[in-house]
Amino acid sequence: MSFSDKLSTHEGGELYPLKDEELHPEHAEDYLREGERWATEADMGTLRRVADRIPPAAIFIVLTELAERFTYYGITGPFQNYIQNGYKTGPRPGAINGGQHMATGLGNFFQFWCYLTPIFGAIVADQWLGKFKTVLLFSIIYIVGDLILTLTAIPASIRHGGALPGMIIAMITIGLGTGGIKSNVSPMVAEQYGRYRPFVRKLKNGTEVVVDRELTVQSIFNWFYWAVNVGGLSAIATTEIEANVDFWPAYLLPTLMFVVCVIVFWLGRKKYVITKPNGSIVIKAYGTIAAAIRNHRKAKASNQLLIGEDGKKANWMDYAKPSNNLCDAGVQWDDKFVDELRVAIRSCKIFLCYPIFWLCYGQLSNNLVSQSGQMNTGSVPNDIMQNIDPLCIIILIPVFDWLIYPGFRRCGMELRPVARITIGFLVAALSMAYAAIIQHVIYTKGPYYKNAGDEGYGFNDISAGIQIPAYILMAISEIFASVTGLEYAYKRAPESMKSIIMSIFLLTNAGGSILAFAFNPISSNPHMVENYAIVSGLMGAFAILFVICFRHYDQREVQEIKDNTVFEKN
Repeated sequence: MSFSDKLSTHEGGELYPLKDEELHPEHAEDYLREGERWATEADMGTLRRVADRIPPAAIFIVLTELAERFTYYGITGPFQNYIQNGYKTGPRPGAINGGQHMATGLGNFFQFWCYLTPIFGAIVADQWLGKFKTVLLFSIIYIVGDLILTLTAIPASIRHGGALPGMIIAMITIGLGTGGIKSNVSPMVAEQYGRYRPFVRKLKNGTEVVVDRELTVQSIFNWFYWAVNVGGLSAIATTEIEANVDFWPAYLLPTLMFVVCVIVFWLGRKKYVITKPNGSIVIKAYGTIAAAIRNHRKAKASNQLLIGEDGKKANWMDYAKPSNNLCDAGVQWDDKFVDELRVAIRSCKIFLCYPIFWLCYGQLSNNLVSQSGQMNTGSVPNDIMQNIDPLCIIILIPVFDWLIYPGFRRCGMELRPVARITIGFLVAALSMAYAAIIQHVIYTKGPYYKNAGDEGYGFNDISAGIQIPAYILMAISEIFASVTGLEYAYKRAPESMKSIIMSIFLLTNAGGSILAFAFNPISSNPHMVENYAIVSGLMGAFAILFVICFRHYDQREVQEIKDNTVFEKN
């Protein structure tokens, strides 16, 4: 397809091919619609900056993610009860009768596995199949895991001891499937927006605004995360089915929904911007880093360190550049790749504090579920309480995207990534502090005090409604920290490394699960107050450490965006 043919495929009015001097240095396909013009540097300082409309192809992918998350949260919603309690032996539904230790431990393992496997998905996409085919392949694996879980949850299987081995096999299979999807769907949704240069658009009221790619990508990930949490509401249905019917139909519903997910993704295939695989970035990056370390050591030992154009010592990554004649002939990378890898490594540093955040987030699906089981939930299942979190996110994301973030920009106080992440970490710490307070209150109430919720004991005389603020605070923290992390992982990753950098960000969630294993000895009565208090303290401390270490990143990002933006000349 010719360049002019490409332009004619975009909807929304007549498009104009660009003159050579107008082309974006890396994205020559950039275009203008009728009535638009390229933004000047003066426009960026005087006109209001807004996000563009989300392209139809991105909407298909967002719907796919919604369906996949419907399946994921639908099957994980009943996990804690399924593992912790016995089959039809008490007031709470169950199957395996493994107790809270086993339920929390297996839940942490599953979360760890689900966020380790995106690395495999990224490698498969980059090396062999590309994102689209990789998502389809791992979707099939996902469906197999769903079927195993559903079939081993039927009453006959539970009574004959098939529930636990079936659960473990399903966890491994589903975790592999979701990992291959997660590392590719997130960057793929943002890739559907193909406009890179800022441009000026006139609104219906005659006001001119600058349409900014950075804000558009931020908005895309906001709505992507919104779809994740709409899908997360499936746990309301599956926990009700679990409590009032049985576990196997609770797992069958999300299994059928995932078939819809694959169909929706397939139907959008002709609309997608599909990037081809370009070889394993992991292998190339490993070779580049090894060469940089080796050559830097040699240069340091012989007192022949490189000096940059600014008169300062060159960065250690520069020792891997073929142009410096320090590498063996025929290396698989060039100078541009080394520069891109350096940016990627620097960007990944910002993810180092995220495992503590995911440790906080993980409490929602295990320990807080058990906490609600220690209180009076009325006529609803105890594990339905965790759905307050996605409900809050569904309500709050439009508020943040349409009101709060634009409001800060209009006041000249734009919340850049490090600021947003720091706020998210602090709010997460508050959520866990509140959970510790609630746990203390539970232990002071009768009739079971510190034994409430344990095998053979009922709940204390206190309403589970007091848990709600913990979920609201955690939802707010996710909007600030989790959404921004997805956005940052995409925006700061070079074009050739989108999937792998996204998988590294997702890997921090696995780090949170590893930390959760360390808390397993105090993840049951009577130690839950200490559990929440320590998690809260860690999150607060790491929030302070985060802002100390990375506070300069926001200003650096502003300058880099300005340096890399192509403006129309006045």
